[in-house]
Amino acid sequence: MTQQDMTGAKALWATLAAHGVGTVFGYPGGAIMPVYDALTFYPEVRHVLARHEQGAIHAAEGWAKATGEIGVCIATSGPGATNLVTGLADAMLDSVPILAITGNVARHLMGTDAFQEADITGITLPITKHNYVVRDVEELPRVIAEAIRIARSGRPGPVLVDIPKDVQLAPYHGEIATPHARPEIPAPKPEAIERARELLRSAKKPVIMVGGGSLDAAAEITALARAWDIPVITTLMGLGAFPASDPLWLGMPGMHGSVAANRAISEADVLLGIGLRFDDRVTGRVNGFAPNASIIHVDLDAAEIGKIVRTHVPVRGDARVAAQMLAEGAQKLDLPEWREKIAEWKTRTQDPDHWGAGYAVKAVVDRLRPDDILSSDVGQHQMLAAQLARFERPRRWINSGGLGTMGFGFPAAIGAGMAEPGVRSIVIAGDGGFQMTAQELATLKKYDIRNVKICIINNSFLGMVRQWQELFHERRYSEVWLGDSNPDFLKLADAYGVPAYRADRAEELPGAIDAWLNDPKSSLLEIVVPNEHGVFPMVPAGAALSEMIETEPPRPTPGIEKNAAAEEAKNA
Repeated sequence: MTQQDMTGAKALWATLAAHGVGTVFGYPGGAIMPVYDALTFYPEVRHVLARHEQGAIHAAEGWAKATGEIGVCIATSGPGATNLVTGLADAMLDSVPILAITGNVARHLMGTDAFQEADITGITLPITKHNYVVRDVEELPRVIAEAIRIARSGRPGPVLVDIPKDVQLAPYHGEIATPHARPEIPAPKPEAIERARELLRSAKKPVIMVGGGSLDAAAEITALARAWDIPVITTLMGLGAFPASDPLWLGMPGMHGSVAANRAISEADVLLGIGLRFDDRVTGRVNGFAPNASIIHVDLDAAEIGKIVRTHVPVRGDARVAAQMLAEGAQKLDLPEWREKIAEWKTRTQDPDHWGAGYAVKAVVDRLRPDDILSSDVGQHQMLAAQLARFERPRRWINSGGLGTMGFGFPAAIGAGMAEPGVRSIVIAGDGGFQMTAQELATLKKYDIRNVKICIINNSFLGMVRQWQELFHERRYSEVWLGDSNPDFLKLADAYGVPAYRADRAEELPGAIDAWLNDPKSSLLEIVVPNEHGVFPMVPAGAALSEMIETEPPRPTPGIEKNAAAEEAKNA
């Protein structure tokens, strides 16, 4: 292509290709049409046509979470751009490197309420790490290169670049920007590391908490924990950063955390937190969180240190480097009484032994291979999967943590599956969340994706909301019953050419799982489970971790007991 042929749109694709971006997810429209026209000149970049812009950005998130590299999505102006908002907020809270590219109306129309115009940079200012409007075509490659650097560096996050249509069409005469070197992250201060070591040496009840910011430091954190012989808790976002098979692992903390994890936090005298935000779902009532502990907080983002919990030793820096430094001069702690307590707490777990959602989820996660990627949607099935799955390495667990986005799981599994076509990309979803992005079944068909396995746990309810209504609203089940209007999921899958299987009873489940996993194509498994079930342990809102409900309370009457309106809706 000669320099005379280059336009802003072509310069965009050339810059993406120069940065090693080989796959983008998107959906075309009028204001981004020049970019899609220019795409035809760049066969080295694969475009994946989603069926909704939200599906496109969640797929880009799945790609990024599975690989640790940037995910890229594209949308048109107005509704196309605003349909990315949920994914941008999701990526912001979970620190996912995303480049979102949007078209906009021509520069002379901006601010006139033109057709499909939206101030997307104003809308997304609070939910992006940075955003741009490119008003000069000569700036376009530089801005794209800078956006990629910002999204990937430091604490990752989403960056949006908005490009007016006339800028896309304008001739471009400059050079194509090359990738930036990632900036070096300052090492933690030696004096902070030494203070942390002193606390660890004096500890009688130490515990390490590992969050999503530690996924790329898994090996170093594992070595650190073993060097000191300190038990490890991994948050919902940190699952896989420490091997679940290690005897030091205590599980997940927080609202639906394990008894061992929550009890250990509540009694610890030293807590070392690495790469986590101490969000409310982890801490419970903050003034009851680790009340006896001196807290060491290691984080790349200085704004997170001390934001939620009191921090006695702040350590700003990269998790990998900090873990390496903390492991130097480590001494194994001889703490038999602490070990004995923890061993007793670890016995307070029971595999689901009766037909229900927990039984079904365990049957699925027990079949995971070490390299399988497991995505989840949001709800009871998400918490059950987090409790029951055992991850030996990072980036095998993909879910929406901070924003809790229903509809995330299925498109994220597609993105992860396309990033790693040689492994199975399994998603566990609920009957409610799956229907929010079910149209992406068309994406499986269009691209003949063969490694995505969809499991729907169908309890005919918005299960997590129903659980709260049961426990805290006297079983007034308001607007959570789906059973009278759910589709036949097998017929829905068949309409898209996706093989589908179903299990209604425990004795049917092993054969259905075999058929589903052994199908050479992407396939769907619906598991129909009883309507009322809960996820426990559970820390009620406003309670401390020590006040968790360990087991499911007995129900006053068997079966479904809804208010009159819900019963009438079911029987209509």
